[in-house]
Amino acid sequence: MLMDQYFEAMKGVLAKVETTQRDAIEKTAEEIAQRLAEGAAWHLLDTGHMLMFEGVGRTGGMMAVRPIKITCEIENPVRYRPGASSGAVGYDSIPGFADYVIGRSSIVASDIVMLGSVSGYNYFPVDLALKTREMGCLTVALTSVEYSSRLTSRHPSGKRLFEACEHVLDNCTNYGDTLVPVEELGQAICPASGVSASYIMWALQSTVVEKLLAMGKKPGVYISNHMPDAAQINQCGLDQYEKKGY
Repeated sequence: MLMDQYFEAMKGVLAKVETTQRDAIEKTAEEIAQRLAEGAAWHLLDTGHMLMFEGVGRTGGMMAVRPIKITCEIENPVRYRPGASSGAVGYDSIPGFADYVIGRSSIVASDIVMLGSVSGYNYFPVDLALKTREMGCLTVALTSVEYSSRLTSRHPSGKRLFEACEHVLDNCTNYGDTLVPVEELGQAICPASGVSASYIMWALQSTVVEKLLAMGKKPGVYISNHMPDAAQINQCGLDQYEKKGY
């Protein structure tokens, strides 16, 4: 069954994450914990499909992880006009957009900026990584090194995300990010990057928690809203976060 093929292939990706990314997760967590202890903020921006939802505000997750949310709505309710809206460009391809995001966000020097992009070759995430790194931020890429290595950067530096960031966490997915070949379709199905990125994110957060506890610092962690006294417990954690940043 295709389901069984997916199960086996996904297990292989996660096994590769465990065997190849352990040191990178450990080193990244060490520096994140140190910066959080010194008052830095941990920003997360994902241009993919998982981390902005899975990695933020979840039960068992750190309150320190904060998303950079980008929205852009254009309302122009006129009658149908042929040719209108042709050639639309996504924000990840707009030169200078990273400067706008930095200016509108709360990123300051010494913060942690974690960027998720499977392909890692579009203009915006690379530009944001380079510019925040130049500011003195700790930049962390969560990307597919194999996939990205086979793509040509759209940034004038020629760099892809894994080349622009100080730390790189490889989600270990393949070129094309699909696991199960289907002869009848002439293509493969079932991406690995979402599950593996989540796997890495929770491994990273658990290690950051461990590092902070070793420093004698107790980070705020969400508990499920359905648990007894959840509102009070989470509010206490959030109050601590506002004061200490973790």
